[in-house]
Formats: sequence, structure tokens, C-alpha cells
Amino acid sequence: MRAIWKGWISFGLINIPVNLYSATKEKELSFHLLHKKDLSPIHYSRVCDKEEKEVSWGDIVKGYQLESGRFVVLDEKDFETANIKRVKSLEILDFVAREEIDSVFYEKPYFLEPQRGAAKAYLLLREALLEMKMVGVVKFVLHNREHLGVIRPYKDILVLNQLRFVSELRSPAIDLPKMALSKREIGMAKKLIDQLTVKFNPKHYKDEYREELLAVIKRKAKGRAPKAKGKLPKKTVRADLTKILAASLRKKRAPHAHR
Repeated sequence: MRAIWKGWISFGLINIPVNLYSATKEKELSFHLLHKKDLSPIHYSRVCDKEEKEVSWGDIVKGYQLESGRFVVLDEKDFETANIKRVKSLEILDFVAREEIDSVFYEKPYFLEPQRGAAKAYLLLREALLEMKMVGVVKFVLHNREHLGVIRPYKDILVLNQLRFVSELRSPAIDLPKMALSKREIGMAKKLIDQLTVKFNPKHYKDEYREELLAVIKRKAKGRAPKAKGKLPKKTVRADLTKILAASLRKKRAPHAHR
């Protein structure tokens, strides 16, 4: 696995050299865009407006357009020159309790690996965060953009979780009708939640839709019509709520029977 970034974790006067790795992998099915008429592949071309011909990646540079219309070309060194410390450092700005950060802010995880000679300081930070149930809030530059993130323990290592800035979150703008809920309804709902509560194990949750979509592709490849699977759920209306809660409590779920 190749590091996508190398730099330092810094807090106080401590600097820990680390390597950054992507912690996720995409498993989406790959689809090609085709011309409906003859199923020929559709290609996107990098065409120069002036010469009206395709340009190779090696001849492409990044440019910022000024108000005058003139372009200023930047190379990789220019992006570092803006602030080399910011580009190469995960400086912990604050430590906060991990439960204080709402899940809507979490976006993408990265693995952090200590470089040679940095293991003790790395392990010290991990252990302190683990025992105190804290995370370190950082800002970092990746792919020429500044991001917000938190450093937190995960299993035996530290991870950098990229967060969304508050300005990136939309307001819900959802108006809920005001209505009273009875103590009995709330009690039954809590009892149902207790009945369905398990210890979280990520291995119990799999991407089943991908397999179902592959089954559709295989049937169509053989010239057979795909079979419809599943059915839409029926909306629960207020008049039936108590009755359905009671029926749900009577229903026994098989262990790890996830849909």
C-alpha cells in the first residue's frame, strides 16, 4: 500500500512523522456509458479550445483565472509554497471529547502509520486519547484543499477522520407536524429498540444489493428477463401504530438477521 501523504502530527512541542493511507476501497460495479443506438462506448476527451484537438495528461497544467481573464499557472511546488508547514503538518488545534462530534460531520477515514523512530510518541498519543476518550481536532491540506479532521484511536492504530466544515452542511429545512405521543407508545417503542439491540459487529453487515444487481446482469447476459425481488413496505399510519408496535414485540428475529 502506497502512502498518499507524508508529514507530521504535532501537539505541544511533540512532532510525530507519519504516513497517511486511504482506509477505504470502492466496491461499486463499473458501468460504461454507451450510445443507445449501437452500444458503442462513449469517450470523454481533453480537447484544447484553441487547437481543437485532444491533449495528453502530460501536457496539462493547473491554472487560476484572474478577473482580467489571464491565467496564472501553478505547479506542485507552488501549492507547498503557500504554507509548507500547513501542507506537511497535522497540527492538533484542540482536544475534545469524542462523543461531542455529531456523526453528520464524519466524511472519510485514513490510516496513520508512524515513520521510523516515531513509534513511541505515536503510541503515547494513541494510549492517552484512548484512556481519556478524546480526539484531536486538526486542519490539513490534501489534494490542494484544506480539510477539517480528527485524530482518534482505531484498534491498535491512529486514524485521521476527515470532517465536513459546518458551512458544508445544509439546514434540514424540514417542518414536522406537532402531535402528542402517549407514554404507552413511547414505552413500547423503547421496549422494541431494547429487543433489537445487539453489540455492533461490522462483519454482520454486507453489501447485498451489489450481489443482487450482479444476478440481474447475469440473467440479462443470458437473454432472460430479470426477476423482481422484494416488495415495497406498507406505510404505518397513526391509527395502527400501537397495534403494529405490539405485533413487532411479539415477532422473534433470528440472530444477525439483517436485510
